[in-house]
Amino acid sequence: MGKKKKQGQKPVEQASSQSRKNEDSLTLQDQLNGDILAKLKAAKKSLVEEEQAKEEERQARLVFERKQREKNMSFEELLDKYGDQGSKF
Repeated sequence: MGKKKKQGQKPVEQASSQSRKNEDSLTLQDQLNGDILAKLKAAKKSLVEEEQAKEEERQARLVFERKQREKNMSFEELLDKYGDQGSKF
């Protein structure tokens, strides 16, 4: 009976050492995938921030251009455009 236990323990030990090897190789692969994933997330974040900055700049430019056009309008043109919207009171 003692021999059967020893023989039974050896395959379990081999299986656990194989699973450790698999875990080590998967861990390395997971780390590489994690590094690539982190780089992709960082690139996505920078692209999103760049896109937001461009949109804010575009909006600011449109507001500035509108104000410049209004500045160049005569009082009559402004009155025609905006009409009589009442007083501030």
